Amino acid sequence: MGAAFVVGVFGVLILAHATYSTIHYRELLKIMEEEFSGPPINVLFELLLGFVLCLWAALAVPGKFLSILPHSEENRIVSLPENLDFMIFNHRGKVFPTVTDLKLKH
Repeated sequence: MGAAFVVGVFGVLILAHATYSTIHYRELLKIMEEEFSGPPINVLFELLLGFVLCLWAALAVPGKFLSILPHSEENRIVSLPENLDFMIFNHRGKVFPTVTDLKLKH
């Protein structure tokens, strides 16, 4: 369990506390018979802080980002799948003209 995971759990706890605070604030407004116009400013700061912490953890926990190089040998298809039943060649894409059809018409 890394530091990013702990930060993510802390961010979720902050978001849960902000939710609880908003619900409690609305109940107090109902008791005082006032209209709810929005959460207090401290709850908005909690929401922002919790969101930033969760976002950072979501980007850091899965691991290091690897670049995708299109001409890399690791990205090449070595062989076709064993089961060819799921390969579909008859689809709506055949309606669009191919490059060779355009050249033949001129």
